[in-house]
Amino acid sequence: MPEPHDLNEQAFADWIAANLPALGQVTRIAKFAGGQSNPTYCISTTSGDVVLRRKPFGPLLPSAHAVDREYRLLRALHPTRFPVPRPIALCEDEGVIGAVFYLMEMVEGRTFWNGALPEVPIEARRPHYLAMIDTMAALHSLDPAAIGLSDFAPPGNYIERQVARWTRQYRAAQTDDVAEVERLIEWLPRTLPTQDRVSVIHGDYRIDNLIYGDDANVRAVLDWELATLGDPVADFAYLAMNWAMPQDGRSGLAGLDLTAHGIPTMDEAVARYCAATGRDGLPNLNWYFAYNLFRLVGIVQGIKKRVIDGNASNAGAAAMAERVRPLAKAAWEQAKLAGAA
Repeated sequence: MPEPHDLNEQAFADWIAANLPALGQVTRIAKFAGGQSNPTYCISTTSGDVVLRRKPFGPLLPSAHAVDREYRLLRALHPTRFPVPRPIALCEDEGVIGAVFYLMEMVEGRTFWNGALPEVPIEARRPHYLAMIDTMAALHSLDPAAIGLSDFAPPGNYIERQVARWTRQYRAAQTDDVAEVERLIEWLPRTLPTQDRVSVIHGDYRIDNLIYGDDANVRAVLDWELATLGDPVADFAYLAMNWAMPQDGRSGLAGLDLTAHGIPTMDEAVARYCAATGRDGLPNLNWYFAYNLFRLVGIVQGIKKRVIDGNASNAGAAAMAERVRPLAKAAWEQAKLAGAA
């Protein structure tokens, strides 16, 4: 269900009239529920619905919430026929609604919040998962230079860069001392895996960031805030981690009888991805799981800081903020499986 929206309707309507008159008049604004980062809205106009995505209002952590980067990425991906919404316009003038924002097309379809897919017939669940894996493989097969994204990220080892980035982000938002986080900050930089490929990576690829058509094909991949150029194994490992995370009504699958529910196993998911990307296998998944959980700690710690500062974008942010310690403990458990002592 939509939440009460917090946009200045008149200021936004005036901007539409001046910059995108073909959209016609704004007739309704509704904020999408869900999501903790960049607030997203359905904008109804006399010519149809579009989607607005903006930075949060108020002070922000450095390099976070870069919707202008999202917009650039959509402009690069859309002509390749990779499934993303068509970008419409970017507004970098914070004076219009109080934050940078962009507009994109509304893609109709189904979004699934529960990875067990209870609303999908058992025989159709496997095709949904295979389409999700194949779509990620297609993303990782694109040549960044060929689509104008050779400068989308700094050069160098992606994982090294990301461990440093999320350590900085965590420190900038830190509110408590968490022993497991301190151990990870010491252990991760010492044990970095070798990166053998560079591709466009999504950074938050999971089933609830996809829009499916009735035929189980992926019609759009959403929420590109964390996208960059980097190690595709790290990106796939973030998706594969769902098989190791406890079933919680969201994307976690651990503890579920996958065969009975018609869902591929993790080994099948890995094999499907490797076949599509020409790999023999994916070693060190536990290391990547530890890294991805550490990154989630940094993200959730940022949400916790926004709750404390009073500029969280979602009504469920306070509950999300309580996940910092459990995520840190889970990350350290994966690190121990990868050899940490």
